[in-house]
Amino acid sequence: MEKNGWTPFPHSGEDIRHAETVPDTPQTRAPAYKLAFTDQDFLTRRELRPVRLQLELLKPEMIFEDRGIKSTVVLFGGARIPEPGGAAWAAKNETQKKNLEANSRYYEEARKFARLCSQYSASTYYREFVIVTGGGPGVMEAGNRGATDVGAPTIGLNIVLPHEQAPNQYVTPDLCFNFHYFAIRKMHFLMRAKAFAVFPGGFGTMDELFETMTLIQTGRMERVPLLMFGKDFWTKAINIEYLAEQGTISPADVELLTFVDTAEEAWDKIRTFYEL
Repeated sequence: MEKNGWTPFPHSGEDIRHAETVPDTPQTRAPAYKLAFTDQDFLTRRELRPVRLQLELLKPEMIFEDRGIKSTVVLFGGARIPEPGGAAWAAKNETQKKNLEANSRYYEEARKFARLCSQYSASTYYREFVIVTGGGPGVMEAGNRGATDVGAPTIGLNIVLPHEQAPNQYVTPDLCFNFHYFAIRKMHFLMRAKAFAVFPGGFGTMDELFETMTLIQTGRMERVPLLMFGKDFWTKAINIEYLAEQGTISPADVELLTFVDTAEEAWDKIRTFYEL
């Protein structure tokens, strides 16, 4: 039985089970005999890249549809930022240790912010404003943790990296995804986003930030709240005003960013924007 109606044809799962019962012969052991959609060597060939891209787009999309998730709030931020009182495990010297420990306050603000979003999400039966992060440590962990604090589902979009850790323990298990393609992962960050909260971070955070700003600036994406936690950090890390002065962006583009310092302030910006 198909999800969208009856069909007289056997389900692909039935054929997989049937293949497990065939006699063990040189012919049935041959790679050519495997069903194409169960043959990993075949599916990972270079020529199959378009199919893999489609699968990475479809799998999370179908699960979100099944769960009724219509919109999200995205948290970007540094994986290296520790929990307050936790070890600055990524520090390479005393200066980094001192700064990472000082920046641990953003872990707590991310956790509070996720709680506030998730408490509102509960009123929509967790269809709107669902928290999504990159699924890793630091600010990502804080976001998923804040949602879990109030019993809300929360999404993690992990990606395979040479130094990748396991997904943080606060991601809802059946909303914990893993990607091979950065591009498709980014699409899933953006496709349902009603707001972005950007906490201090490194290259990855800036990559995600500038991708989002470019889409909004060029009109390829509707304008949504782009909340920058920590004005002191961001104005030193990125001089947007300088770009406007140099004429490489429009003066109005500076207004794409909204600087906030607390979770309450950030949630109030979202409430005002959407007239919640």
